[in-house]
Amino acid sequence: MERNFIQENAAQAGPAIHDQASIWKRFKKQRTLQVFVLLGIVYLLIFSYTPMFGILMAFKQYTIVTGIRGIFTSPWAGLQNFREFFTDYRFGQIVRNTLALSILKVVFTFPLPILFAIMLNELRNMVFKRFVQTVSYLPHFISWVVVVGLSYSFFSSEVGIVNRLLMGIGIIGKPLTILTDPNSFWGFAVGSAAWKEMGWWAIIFLAAIAGINPSLYEAAQIDGAGRLARIRHITLPGIKGTVVVVLILTVGSILGGGLVGSNFEQSLLLGNDINNPTSEIVQTYAFKVGLSQGRFSFAAAIDLIQSIISVTLVFLSNSIAKRVSGSSLF
Repeated sequence: MERNFIQENAAQAGPAIHDQASIWKRFKKQRTLQVFVLLGIVYLLIFSYTPMFGILMAFKQYTIVTGIRGIFTSPWAGLQNFREFFTDYRFGQIVRNTLALSILKVVFTFPLPILFAIMLNELRNMVFKRFVQTVSYLPHFISWVVVVGLSYSFFSSEVGIVNRLLMGIGIIGKPLTILTDPNSFWGFAVGSAAWKEMGWWAIIFLAAIAGINPSLYEAAQIDGAGRLARIRHITLPGIKGTVVVVLILTVGSILGGGLVGSNFEQSLLLGNDINNPTSEIVQTYAFKVGLSQGRFSFAAAIDLIQSIISVTLVFLSNSIAKRVSGSSLF
């Protein structure tokens, strides 16, 4: 009886012990890759998850003099910081500017890298193709501070090269106030963001196009399909999954600028007292009213609202993409 009991236990424990040994053997075999994973996890824990304790500030009356300990020991404020933001007299204008700038960026800048990648893929002169591709993604490495400085050099109403050129050849009678006109801010922000990031994001779509089986193009060419037909029936379906994933990520970060990034830096650096009615967005408002005035709890509440909206948009866009195209992020 006792012997049968031991044999049954050994039979049950056998596969488990074998699985553990197999897992450990695979872990040792992949130890170099596991180190990379471990470094990534440590990075996320330090820089992404640990700072999340700061969310508590949104619900507290935090002051900087209490230090980090004050995040936990400050008195609770409930939803006071949230109510203050929702009842602010500029709430409607700030939210309108944020949504308008973000949506315009998605609508006008998301298709550009796809079209640019398809056009580059159709080029047959490899030297010219590499030159255009290199030149197109270089602006990605230029900071927004430099971009704004270049913008003043080109479009300033006083010393801008464009204004001087247009006035010199008689097209305009007086300088264009592109950098100070509230009606020009959204268009200029979208245009400069597209110039800066279009070539960089085209790399992802070029990589997706490179993964398409070349025999499909050869077969279509033999069947008499033209260039547009090959793009429509082979290239676009071939990169559909990549497009969907990038679109979901873009929608998730739409309030921060989406694919072309940094509404905050653009609005902070290009914004001024004259174009403020269209350049002030949620992030710059949180920075000016919250951080620069030492109202950290108020700034944390505004950023928490923005984060909740962004997470909601990610789940919503992922669900829509799964139903419409069958491709999704998770």
